[in-house]
Amino acid sequence: MKLIFATHNTHKVKELNQLLPHSIELLSLNEIGCHQEIIESGKTLEENAKIKADFIRYKYGLDCFADDSGLEIEALNGAPGVYSARYAGAERDMEKNIQKVWEELACKETAACFRTVFFLHLEGREHLLTGRVAGRIIFEKRGSGGFGYDPIFIPEGQQQTFGELGAEIKNKIGHRAQATKALLNILSPKLKI
Repeated sequence: MKLIFATHNTHKVKELNQLLPHSIELLSLNEIGCHQEIIESGKTLEENAKIKADFIRYKYGLDCFADDSGLEIEALNGAPGVYSARYAGAERDMEKNIQKVWEELACKETAACFRTVFFLHLEGREHLLTGRVAGRIIFEKRGSGGFGYDPIFIPEGQQQTFGELGAEIKNKIGHRAQATKALLNILSPKLKI
């Protein structure tokens, strides 16, 4: 089965390919020749995921899914949330984003979660799938794995950040892994195994 993942983000494609069985061939927007940036104008992760999936479905007529993910910090009323990638500005500079989180969080409670939402168009039906992992923010960067806020987020039950834990553990407990399991529950009956 071929499935379009409505993203240009190579980190996300690589992470999902590690989670999916070989019977699913994941194609990014680059691989289908879509180099246009899809404007994420939604006010929630759910809205942004739907905007991206709808764009591909209606422009190309292909089954596809899109995601939006965000870091949600309790003491910041869920921020950066839907604005996680551009929290410190439109240039999407993760160093500046992390610095802004630290400045705004200061000495407040550090409870947070990562949340992923998938919006799937499949055979004329729409599906909304979610994954969530709770944890806390730390005030130093640790680890070179992962991307985004991974080096400052320690998931519940762990002593290391997502940046330190490595793909094998992250792919078992992470927010994107949970959403991917929900996706596989829908796709499995369609796979020829």
